[in-house]
Amino acid sequence: MKPFFILFFSISTLIYSQNILPLRERAELIDRIQKERIQNLLPQLMQETDLDMWVLITREYNEDPVVKTLLPPTWLNARRRTILVFSKKADGVDAVAITRYNFGNNIRSIWNKEKQPDQWKALAEYIVSQNPKKIGINTSEHYGLADGLVKTDFEGMINALPKEFHKRVVSAETLAVRWLETRTPIEMTLFSQLTEITHSIIEEAFSTAVITPGTTTTEDVVWWFRNRVAELQLSTWFHPTVDVQRTGKSDLYAFDGQSKFDVIQPGDLVHCDFGITYLTLNTDCQELAYVLKPEETEAPSFLIEALSQGNAVQDFLTNNFEEGKTGNETLATALEQSKAAGLRPQIYTHPLGMYGHAAGTTFGMWDSQQGIPGSGEHPLHENTVYAIELNATVFIPEWDKDIRIMLEEPGYFGPNGFRYVNGRQTDLILVGPKSEHLK
Repeated sequence: MKPFFILFFSISTLIYSQNILPLRERAELIDRIQKERIQNLLPQLMQETDLDMWVLITREYNEDPVVKTLLPPTWLNARRRTILVFSKKADGVDAVAITRYNFGNNIRSIWNKEKQPDQWKALAEYIVSQNPKKIGINTSEHYGLADGLVKTDFEGMINALPKEFHKRVVSAETLAVRWLETRTPIEMTLFSQLTEITHSIIEEAFSTAVITPGTTTTEDVVWWFRNRVAELQLSTWFHPTVDVQRTGKSDLYAFDGQSKFDVIQPGDLVHCDFGITYLTLNTDCQELAYVLKPEETEAPSFLIEALSQGNAVQDFLTNNFEEGKTGNETLATALEQSKAAGLRPQIYTHPLGMYGHAAGTTFGMWDSQQGIPGSGEHPLHENTVYAIELNATVFIPEWDKDIRIMLEEPGYFGPNGFRYVNGRQTDLILVGPKSEHLK
């Protein structure tokens, strides 16, 4: 990999830097990542899921979500009707495109339109030539990301195939999910950097370079996040949120989708939900900050203790990560153990990777703590990443109210068990600490 290009920005009195590649070098790296995935990962997954062939069909501006993960880095969309076919071979996978063009550098076109003008017949002729026993297509009841084959393209393929091949066509749901959820070594190296960048942006947002207590609103910080991401030539897969909890504010944070407009004040517990998209991967983080009052040099002990309860729920969840165990099983055990320890948890952890709310093992939803069908029944596999998203409700006597400690951090499950991709929050970020020489 080429040395990272360093972008420097001066924000107020801060000198801020991140290791972010320029667009051309990003494209080169994405091409390498895709080549590694096709040549090294896909053969393993096709063997694991017992599929001889995987057919992906999509059209420009209506891309199958799996095809989006394969788009060459210089393509922003598919072209015309794009048909990709992966055939399992003894020495790997043969990746071809029934298209007018090569599909980037990693998938060659085999369609000669002058010899066979009908694209559907060209596809059928290739399938017959390979004689696969099982042909996977992207249809799925439980995963939208694995359900990318539209009715028109399904009918085009089936109508062109000889009838004896129809019964060989099966859902490729498991293969599509495994493709989307599995991370390669180079992706995990990059994931650590992505998460570090995300943490750094949050740390800057939760500082007096951005927040002036008594003046700055939560919505000001939300749009600061969006502008900061644009300045860094990155993007985000969802609009950030920022909210506060404080003494005297009667309502407990609710998952109601309403904006949390408020002026940030000294003594507030400030929460954000923020993530970035970079090098085909996504982050998703929720962190907490405390706005110091003029006489304070640290956060109140009752908030420090509340954060530790959130960390404890995290531990009860991730300590139960075990290969082959379903999300619903893990969720039930983690909730039972958390409650037995006197905690008040909600767990809604989701896969994270090429999409923010990705395909793979899901551990509850905030409004479904009994488990969920489909993705909750998917077994946990190694080399997968999750947004460890949850909260602990904590009663604060000093405020005479409940608060929610809402946390979210990317976590990796691999051959050596679980670890956070780039650490997790165990201390509150402080807004407005005095300089060391003034203490």
